Amino acid sequence: MPWSLTVGYIYGTAVRIHVTFLLFLIWIWVAYYQRGGAGAAWEGVAFVALLFLCVLLHEFGHIFAARRYGVKTPEVTLWPFGGIARLERIPEKPSEELVVALAGPAVNVVIALVLILALGGTTGVEHLENIENPQIGLLAKLAGANIFLVVFNLIPAFPMDGGRVLRALLAMRMGHAQATQMAASIGQALAIGLGFLGIFGNPMLIIIAVFVFLAASGEAGSVQMRQAAQGVLVQDAMITHFETLGPQSSVGDAAEALIRTTQKEFPIVDGAGHLRGVLTRDAMIRALQAKGPEASVLEAMQGDIPTLPGRTPLDKALQLLTQSGAPVLGALDADGRLIGLLSPENVGEMMMLRAAQPEARFGPWARRPSGPAGPTGPGVGAG
Repeated sequence: MPWSLTVGYIYGTAVRIHVTFLLFLIWIWVAYYQRGGAGAAWEGVAFVALLFLCVLLHEFGHIFAARRYGVKTPEVTLWPFGGIARLERIPEKPSEELVVALAGPAVNVVIALVLILALGGTTGVEHLENIENPQIGLLAKLAGANIFLVVFNLIPAFPMDGGRVLRALLAMRMGHAQATQMAASIGQALAIGLGFLGIFGNPMLIIIAVFVFLAASGEAGSVQMRQAAQGVLVQDAMITHFETLGPQSSVGDAAEALIRTTQKEFPIVDGAGHLRGVLTRDAMIRALQAKGPEASVLEAMQGDIPTLPGRTPLDKALQLLTQSGAPVLGALDADGRLIGLLSPENVGEMMMLRAAQPEARFGPWARRPSGPAGPTGPGVGAG
């Protein structure tokens, strides 16, 4: 993930800290320093650091539960608003997703109980509610924060764990895509309610409402895209009409191609038809500003573009496209020559066409297979 620093590996999972989290710690130090001096500042930073250690343990609850079902987690990233563990895929069975979703909050429950016991069981509700009170001890604050994490994460809306718990319960009675859509709708309704309450004096609720609403929309769209990709091959969805540039081309040549076409990404292809890299519009502009139109496209292009055979299932290609963060994927023939490009935009267009006319027979991806080797029709769920 861009702007993230890797601080170590735990059982094969990279632990990363986004630079905004470090800026957040600096802001905490300054805010507490203005209230009570250096001692209060360091105590505030220590509390936030311990809180995010609990967040990290929360994420590893998800990670170890997912690993039990064969789902790997390449990385977990700490942000100012929490942690994000990137699972390779969603567990296949609703019961498995339910366990994975509940594993994170369960970790916070255990941490809170241990801290309360360590305090002799004397921590009352009033201590847990006022964690910003400087007279409350660090352990009591941390116990209260973990209880808050449990309650907040079990809100039935994406991207909180409660949204995934709700989807898993719904998926036990209906298809995964339908369950996701219903869970997303419930989450969006909840977000609208939070936003309405935020109008009456709590701006933070409005921010949370917007975040939840957009996250629910994104989750539903992601599942719809995976569903649209079921039974389709890369060669059925890829862009086949595009302009390429040679290794000897200049950024000025690319700029001329940008003007006369609608492309935003230009593949750099050698004489044998092999993909060398892709020059994006943004990279082109940066190169023009820094080195002028005579700069070589080889210097400005992005070289680590993933490639796949044209007969690769589209759902696997989408997974690779998401994990790599590349602007496009290159589709290759049996001899390794570039025959097409796959981008999130053209897959999204395919998804919209299917949604508009699900029974239509247009485009290669809509044809029924003539034999076992051909692509199947749209699947009923995501895999």
